[in-house]
Amino acid sequence: MESTGFWSALGPAERAKLTEVAAVRSYGRGDVLCREGDRADSVLFLRTGFARITSVTPDGREVLIGVRGAGDVIGELAVIDRGLRSATVTALEEVEALTVPAARFTALSRKEPGIAWCLALVLAERMRALGKQWLDIGGGTIPRRVAAQLMQLAVQHGVRHGVDVEVVIPGTQAELAMTAAISRESWVRATRELRARGVISTGRRKLTIHRITELRRLAR
Repeated sequence: MESTGFWSALGPAERAKLTEVAAVRSYGRGDVLCREGDRADSVLFLRTGFARITSVTPDGREVLIGVRGAGDVIGELAVIDRGLRSATVTALEEVEALTVPAARFTALSRKEPGIAWCLALVLAERMRALGKQWLDIGGGTIPRRVAAQLMQLAVQHGVRHGVDVEVVIPGTQAELAMTAAISRESWVRATRELRARGVISTGRRKLTIHRITELRRLAR
């Protein structure tokens, strides 16, 4: 597992204890890892691949919340508060995950301070990121909103290839536009302008940032 997030924050002993009680599961593209409204019976740790997180609004619209990659923990909130799943997690590509039964994860978190502390760090980081997302994307011009959105994806899940940064696109154009609080047409126009300026290029479910400094400037 090429670790980021929760898994990389754990020590070798904590990783070993979680692995001992975990089962390995594989998911194909489009498979649902957990569904909004279901009872939480496990916590998942992504080993490979990417998954997107979506939620349904009261008026029935599906909203993209974020994307998770290798090393990320999924489904921990519903296990902690014994509530229902607050979002649906869907594989964007082939995904392999460790699944730990809810009762085992709760017991280990209470027994092992290292696991509990790493979980607290991840939750705090996500709260900060969510607040920054609303500040960055919730205001400013349409080009700025799109640039801020792409910068967030790059920081969270970008992979460097020399001077370029490659990002897996976590949803459709309509979903990304909804997250940026703009129309799909506006999102398409903004990304077309970025392509014309050589800031980005796009491919099937992927986006490559060629001029990260310029994108950062546009996002301010």
